[in-house]
Amino acid sequence: MAYIDCVVDTKPMAQEIDSVSNHIKGTTAAVVGMQAAVIRAEEEASNHVCENVNRGFYTLIHSQISQKIAKLRSEVDSHLMQLNQQRKQLLAIKSRMERDYNMISARYLKLFNGLNQNLQQRIFELDKPTIEFAVKDVDKITNRTRLLPGAVPVAQLESLEMSQRILASNIKYRGLSVINSMKRFLRDMYAQKRLTDRILLPEQTVTEHAVMAIPVLICESNYDKYDNRRLDIIVAQTGLSDEARARIQNTVGESVHTLPWSVGEAPSAEISSEFNRFLAASQASPRVKETATRLFMIHGYQTVKTR
Repeated sequence: MAYIDCVVDTKPMAQEIDSVSNHIKGTTAAVVGMQAAVIRAEEEASNHVCENVNRGFYTLIHSQISQKIAKLRSEVDSHLMQLNQQRKQLLAIKSRMERDYNMISARYLKLFNGLNQNLQQRIFELDKPTIEFAVKDVDKITNRTRLLPGAVPVAQLESLEMSQRILASNIKYRGLSVINSMKRFLRDMYAQKRLTDRILLPEQTVTEHAVMAIPVLICESNYDKYDNRRLDIIVAQTGLSDEARARIQNTVGESVHTLPWSVGEAPSAEISSEFNRFLAASQASPRVKETATRLFMIHGYQTVKTR
């Protein structure tokens, strides 16, 4: 067996190993640095993406809320315009109702005042004979004891006959006054009875199936700019009760559009005369009277004649 002694120098190898070690350390440092850069880049990218997502979501929500606000504002504006229009219409209806109420109340007030005055005058005429009798004759009749005392003449015999004649003449005068008062009272009672009979309707017996002709006035008017029409049915008040007039008005109101109307060229002479009489008695100005006459002549008239 042979032995060979070899001397191996490890210094170059150590140097190379040191060099490789340095390169490995540099590579490690580069890898660590690259990893840190990658992590930082990913973080920055994720932050950028999050900011963009947040900004987009905020923009989307803001846009949707703005659209809803605009839509609701437009609806509110339209409702406000509608409410304003309805308010104007309600105010117009209120003013028209107030005007109609004032007109109707004034008309009924005038009617009731006229009825009160008429009734007061009739009551006064009915009580006038009694009042005149009480004022003129009751005091005289009540005070007969004081006015006609029984006096016993105490005088001379030759003046007794003269005193008796004077007393008899006084008694005759008082008796004639009483007779005249009674005659005047009976004459006034007869006149009052004739006046009452002329005012009151005579009692008449009407059979169940009797037919009576009653004049009815139907007036249709347009009293505002909205073409709202008003229908007035006027029935004669003489000889009819309130219930009868109400039934006639209801019946005519239900069948007013189905009645056989006939158009006349001009109103009758009786209607024109009555209208001119009312117009002459009115306290309106000449201009109003002239306008009323012109409207009366230019408006058409329709009549219904039934048997």
